[in-house]
Amino acid sequence: MIPSFNIEETVDFFKSVLGFSLVMHTNTYAVYQKDNLTVHIVRAGENIGQMEFYLEVDSVDDLWITIKDKVKNLKTREPFDRDYGMREIHIVIPQTNTLLFIGQKIKS
Repeated sequence: MIPSFNIEETVDFFKSVLGFSLVMHTNTYAVYQKDNLTVHIVRAGENIGQMEFYLEVDSVDDLWITIKDKVKNLKTREPFDRDYGMREIHIVIPQTNTLLFIGQKIKS
């Protein structure tokens, strides 16, 4: 579950940037899905720490082309190669202390 200080803004990121669809949504809890992925978003408490999660995709570069204009006001890192064999995008999810890693294996 991703703790959010503003569920509406966090949900909007998953819907408008990554194309997730509604499963259920209340004032304090939301569930959205895309393909076989499900994201749960919960209202954050006062002492929430930072969290990270990793989403693997087929093509980081293709995804970046479709989302770069949608995330231009967010803290991001454009596609880059990691020494552990992954190509990644980093995005801080709005209204959370959550860093989203989106990556793909670098083909040899």
